[in-house]
Amino acid sequence: MKIIRTYSLLIIVLLSFENSRAQQLKNMKKNPEIEQKIQALLTRMTIEEKVGQMNQYNGFWDVTGPAPEGGSAEKKYEHLRKGWVGSMLTVRGVEQVKAVQKIAVEDTRLGIPLIIGFDVIHGYKTLSPIPLAEAASWDLNAIKKSAEMAAAEASASGINWTFGPMVDISRDARWGRSMEGAGEDPFLGSKIAVARVQGFQGDNLSSPNTIAACAKHFAAYGFSESGKEYNTVDIGTSTLHNIVLPPFKAAVDAGVRTLMNSFNELNGVPATGNVYLQRDILKGKWGFNGFVISDWASLNEMITWGHAKNKREAARLAALAGSDMDMEGYVYIEELAQLVKDGVIKEAILDDAVARILRIKFELGLFDDPYKYCDENREKEIIGSKKVHEAVLDMAKKSIVLLKNQNKILPLKKEGQKIALIGALASDKNSPLGSWRIAAENNTAVSVLEGMQQYKGNELLFEKGPDFFIGESNFLQEVKINTTDKSGIKEAIETAKKADVVVMVLGENGFQSGEGRSRTELDLPAIQQELLEEVYKVNPNIVLVLNNGRPLSINWADKHIPAIVEAWHLGTETGNAVAQVLYGDYNPSGKLPMTFPRNVGQVPIYYNYKNTGRPTNKDNNVFWSHYSDVEKTPLYPFGYGLSYTTFEYSDIKLSETSFKIGDDVNVSVTLKNTGKVTGKEVVQLYIRDLYASVTRPVKELKGFELVELKPNESKTIHFTLNKETLGFYNNIGDYVIESGEFEVFVGGSSETTNKAEFNLVD
Repeated sequence: MKIIRTYSLLIIVLLSFENSRAQQLKNMKKNPEIEQKIQALLTRMTIEEKVGQMNQYNGFWDVTGPAPEGGSAEKKYEHLRKGWVGSMLTVRGVEQVKAVQKIAVEDTRLGIPLIIGFDVIHGYKTLSPIPLAEAASWDLNAIKKSAEMAAAEASASGINWTFGPMVDISRDARWGRSMEGAGEDPFLGSKIAVARVQGFQGDNLSSPNTIAACAKHFAAYGFSESGKEYNTVDIGTSTLHNIVLPPFKAAVDAGVRTLMNSFNELNGVPATGNVYLQRDILKGKWGFNGFVISDWASLNEMITWGHAKNKREAARLAALAGSDMDMEGYVYIEELAQLVKDGVIKEAILDDAVARILRIKFELGLFDDPYKYCDENREKEIIGSKKVHEAVLDMAKKSIVLLKNQNKILPLKKEGQKIALIGALASDKNSPLGSWRIAAENNTAVSVLEGMQQYKGNELLFEKGPDFFIGESNFLQEVKINTTDKSGIKEAIETAKKADVVVMVLGENGFQSGEGRSRTELDLPAIQQELLEEVYKVNPNIVLVLNNGRPLSINWADKHIPAIVEAWHLGTETGNAVAQVLYGDYNPSGKLPMTFPRNVGQVPIYYNYKNTGRPTNKDNNVFWSHYSDVEKTPLYPFGYGLSYTTFEYSDIKLSETSFKIGDDVNVSVTLKNTGKVTGKEVVQLYIRDLYASVTRPVKELKGFELVELKPNESKTIHFTLNKETLGFYNNIGDYVIESGEFEVFVGGSSETTNKAEFNLVD
């Protein structure tokens, strides 16, 4: 602890725990036996072979068929045989992986095995909910289990490395890749990052059912201007250190073995060539000893950015900045060896990068058995197994958020009613799989229609209504929206007239979110809003089930529809999860990980904003921080979600009202289930540092606990605030904790007003 500056009575203390030396040593700890083998191998490698380890190619032909002739595929094949390829991606299936690994191990001079990468984002072939939906569960054990199941399936298919988790914090729902992360909050995002890393990697990376994880995108990709994919990022150092970097730091501390840099530039420097991010922070300050891979061809993109003149310059900048592996860029393989021979780059730069790559290959056990992930029997046994499906269904149910339940329309009665199920998405078996599902087969999701058909006590009337989307969609195509063909609306209206309750499944196509899927509107796409309003005119007793990969603007629905269920894109078991929640066999407990705006004009909107100098409107004049056409509050706040039961919070109790810096602040609150059914509540703790050398948000999440209570049952929840949660990063990236006044809030969402106060003194 060191006093670095005094502001009158306020003392800022620099705490060494920020980069816990014990944790740093753990991160930097290397296996001496592996390190000896790495050094021995490096001495035998030519410059070209070293560069080859830094080169990753996408799958380029049916490896079990004849070798390619002509074109880039033949060149890749030649490089593979020469040992000039260190990794391949999108090669999958035991047969294919074994064949390509055989070339690397048996046909090259040194026989260095390949590491096989794949985008295992929310499952492999059997899909869990999209990551944003999983984050809505706030259930770290379930999220870890989901990653374990994904790793089990992927590793059984020959894969040993995933390009996940994405730990980007995003406050902008327009950005399509919001679906791939954990939302807007760095504390929740950090906890989920750790859970996913631990789920993918397990306790033993050499186990055949685990895979190396990759935290991405380093860094600040979620802050792309205007929510537009691949765009520039311009943020201050306070946002960088307090919002963007914490989940990456948490992943590194949890032992993540690889990181992927991001497409964006930061402060005018593309992340791929950013020395400050990769050398100074990641490999320097944090002591990371894994390796960094570029995103797809991002080395080349430094030329387009206007940062590098040509491929030679791009190779130099990226290598010096700490980008260890080039994903499908052809930059290192074409330029790096000559740069070393010309004396522009020292061979030690290559040695450092290659040692990092070899280290992961040794840790995975690939040198001991290159074919350890290539077991045909295991592939048949694990992929699509009952165990995987059960875990995926459990995760899907936990991801659902109940946004509104006026007049207790939910849960549905199980008999004696006519239920109208309306909407093209209700019978869709493809869209619920969501984006980022490369290995999954199309149309393999359980539809909501199929899920509800499992309940036999009611008469289920299904009407598809108009098509929302035109033609087939895939990862590479934009989704085509139907805005003109209204055929089917009349039939939907007639069906709704006959029903006691109408369930409408509306929202986004599964491919409307994800990479390259930015939107300028956040309303219901296509003619869905018109369909909703027309059905409401004849039967307002509606349950709206939302399918989406981002927060939507549903103002009209919030004002008119009595029940709204946020069901995201829930993956393979979508229909079963939705039906079990609608019929009350599972009591929803999800809470929003991102704020829902009233309209797109509020975006970016987030709970942990900072006060302005004029935050209130005491005199009812125009000169205050507000919008003139809509409330400045969100439609649904971060952390919000209802249950089929109700909960009551007691006043907050503190062990003291004044604490010394470094002491633990003990906080407790009693939670009671005041309803008639057992339910779960995510108890959330927030703080506010009222006066600081760098202004602090109005609230910051610093703790949460998922609590299950029976009717009338009570439980006292204890939280501890300490040096790890009471401080912040200053504008040069040092972690500080300051004396002063604090508020602490505990409740069921970020809008809780249940508050207590305490002081920190020097």
